[in-house]
Amino acid sequence: MDKLRFDFKTRGTADGKSTILCLTSIGTPDGHTFAIQDEYQPITLHKELMKSQVYNRVKNTLKKRNQFRKVWITMTEDLKKVNVNDDDNLLFSDLYLEEISEEECDKSIVSTSDTITKLLEKILESKQQTSEIKNLQKIASDFMIDKFNENNTNANQWINQFEKECERCVINEEKKKIEILKFFLEKCSADWYSCMILKYSIESEWNNWKKNFIETFGNKGWSPIRYAFSFKYQSGSLLEYAIKKEKLLLQIRKSIDTETLIDLIAVGLPNYVSDKVDKETLEETQDLYNEISKLEHLVKNNTIGRKGKPDFENRKKVEEKKPCQICENANKGKRFHSELNCWFKEKEDKSKKDGSLKSVNN
Repeated sequence: MDKLRFDFKTRGTADGKSTILCLTSIGTPDGHTFAIQDEYQPITLHKELMKSQVYNRVKNTLKKRNQFRKVWITMTEDLKKVNVNDDDNLLFSDLYLEEISEEECDKSIVSTSDTITKLLEKILESKQQTSEIKNLQKIASDFMIDKFNENNTNANQWINQFEKECERCVINEEKKKIEILKFFLEKCSADWYSCMILKYSIESEWNNWKKNFIETFGNKGWSPIRYAFSFKYQSGSLLEYAIKKEKLLLQIRKSIDTETLIDLIAVGLPNYVSDKVDKETLEETQDLYNEISKLEHLVKNNTIGRKGKPDFENRKKVEEKKPCQICENANKGKRFHSELNCWFKEKEDKSKKDGSLKSVNN
């Protein structure tokens, strides 16, 4: 044989950390192909082939993993001794090569490339999912609503606000609404979300999720309303109290009118503060905020006065108390009670009486 076709391919090592050049098969001019055993495929085992100029060109051509080339090489005497015997049979390392069809050779190459393609598709898919999650987190950060709190938030009102924010941020796909909802749930509502995923999956209709959310977290009692209406100023900043009161009221009833809102906030203020605010000049809640901000000094002065008074009175009462003289004379320690009710009073009177009689007799 004057020439043979040598099939080269780059493959990964067993640990997958590096790439090596391999000789996978040898072809003859009459169209027959002979496979090289796997353990003899690394090019480093083919010393005579590595001495040829063709090898250097192939090595410089195949730079990436799983690339392949089929190259015809004119046989030298050294190559013939290694790959062809006297009867023109192909062998290597004194082992006859197994003949395979050209289709099998192409299938092995195609299957390898298909496997690589599938792996690349999975990697790209995972990257797309990761980037999609990051994108949803970014969109969620643009929403102008707080996280849902089942204790003091109106579920029906909150879910409607969530839908409006989805419209504002152009989230029209139902699947995306369900995915982005999880960023606004915590504690009990987060567990509810996990249960819904198991029962309905993320591919279900948004209306089913909305209906189940309202039925689960809808306020059926009076406690949130009672808490919002009875919330009063205790200490700290007047402005902080007023803003929190307004938030509580709007959470239970967004449609409440402005005048009622102002009245309910003012009712929770101390009388000496609210009496200094002219009700007729208030048109919006911010007008009330502006007025009570000017009266913060009243709260501070009143707090200082209330803190100082009990300490002074207690000190005065302690100073007025005197220990029982009878107990001190009897070496019973300091006891603060009336001498008329002292338990040792009778003994002291008796000892005094006995002492006076003895002195008279003497």
